[in-house]
Amino acid sequence: MEKSEVLTELDAADTGRTGRSVMKKLPEVTLAFWIMKIAATTLGETAGDLFAQTLKLGYFLTTIALFLIFVVTLVVQLRSSRYNPFFYWTVILSTSMAGTTMSDFMNRDASARFLSDGATSLGWGPQGLGLGYPTGAAILISLLIVIFIVWKCTGLTFAIRDIVTFRGEALFWSAILVSNTLGTSMGDFLSDSSGLGYAGGALLVTGVLAVLVALMRVPVVPNVLLFWIAFVLTRPLGATAGDFLTKPLAKGGLDLGTAGSSAVLLALLIGLMGYAHVQERRNTAVPRDEALTRNP
Repeated sequence: MEKSEVLTELDAADTGRTGRSVMKKLPEVTLAFWIMKIAATTLGETAGDLFAQTLKLGYFLTTIALFLIFVVTLVVQLRSSRYNPFFYWTVILSTSMAGTTMSDFMNRDASARFLSDGATSLGWGPQGLGLGYPTGAAILISLLIVIFIVWKCTGLTFAIRDIVTFRGEALFWSAILVSNTLGTSMGDFLSDSSGLGYAGGALLVTGVLAVLVALMRVPVVPNVLLFWIAFVLTRPLGATAGDFLTKPLAKGGLDLGTAGSSAVLLALLIGLMGYAHVQERRNTAVPRDEALTRNP
């Protein structure tokens, strides 16, 4: 998106009234941010499928394992005193992987269409709750709305650049986990049940995101609202892109495999995180140099 940050006038006024100098924990929302978000969510889809389906651990065991990884990465992020691209994007990746298998566990079951050819089960434990994509999405949307209502009642800002408290960050990451799980359900619905296929689903989501970019120029539409809608929608974009890379040619995919696709996407994401780390160090070095100039 063209604007370098998502900040409402009310949020800016709140920041001005407090007058506190705080160390930011979350990144600026730039075009690079959205590129990394799509890369992380696509990797989350392929990596989640790698563990659950290719390695046949199943949705139940994989969900537990990936949720524990999410908790560990989140603790590291929360304990950090400032924004670290490697910490932040590792949590985004862990929420995407956990969200993938959480969604699959909610929506799928032991039906033959969810299993590989000739397989009768997938890993230890229950195969899934079999709620279906519409029901699963409705539950996740309701949960996301509850999180935002609680967030609103706390009086804390929704603007990502101004989230500086532990409570605000906890609410932020709760919304991220649920939104990534919801995005997986939406992506799977578009790919599997809508008739659009993987490429068609990705093109549809891309078109909606283009509309959101256009709405940024409409003054009456809050940019914070557009940010969260875009954040949810980039997840089904990643989900459909991941499926397009890994699924068989007969199903409309490129059949690159979950392992190969995950390795390439991981290398890409690590490279982007390295770039973000260099940029962050440059950005923090400028204010420090200015302070030394003012106070020799």
